[in-house]
Amino acid sequence: MSRAHKALARVLFAGAVVFFSGLISLSVPAACAQSGQDAKVTFRRVFQGSSPEFIELTVRDNSNSATYDIRQLDEDASAAPFEVSDSLRAKIFALAGELNHFQGQDLDVHRKIANLGEKTFRWEQGAVTHETKFNYTLNSSASQLLQIFEGLARQQEHYALLTRRMRYDRLGINDALLQFESDLNRGLMPEPKRLVPLLDQISSDPRVVDIARQRARSLADRLRRNN
Repeated sequence: MSRAHKALARVLFAGAVVFFSGLISLSVPAACAQSGQDAKVTFRRVFQGSSPEFIELTVRDNSNSATYDIRQLDEDASAAPFEVSDSLRAKIFALAGELNHFQGQDLDVHRKIANLGEKTFRWEQGAVTHETKFNYTLNSSASQLLQIFEGLARQQEHYALLTRRMRYDRLGINDALLQFESDLNRGLMPEPKRLVPLLDQISSDPRVVDIARQRARSLADRLRRNN
């Protein structure tokens, strides 16, 4: 190779180094900015013919304020707010991390079993979105996350039912409290203490039958003791 060709090669190599260094310097801040953006985890279950047919809950990494939408498929979407604790929110995002934020995750057991509803875990952070769908899973982290979200959905269903009964059917409050107590005894709700203010409201309302007031008071006291 002549001296001229060697000199040209050195110039081209130096230019390439400068070019790729520039690309790296641009991509690193972008990646850092992406990692600093707020993230959210969404759980959705669609199970036609069940009650409810549609469940969707979204939890954000920077706020205890979450949302839920629980309804039949032919009803209009109506997401409503609810609260989750710091510890439960941290657990949700830790499990999502164990599942690689649902990127490239095949969680379904891939066996011929009954249809249990299509479940979706979805991760969103800035422009990045990952999701995975399954009917039934044996993955430990996914099962724990599913249990949390289904428990939160059940918890919010109890809250909604008790609130409706307070407004429109006070004679039916005791039955609703019995349903809540049954799920409480089975440990199906992750944060049942969230319902204590509503139970206090029921127990102090003279328009509610006495047996329901006593049951609401007993449940509220039990939840306070189990703090």
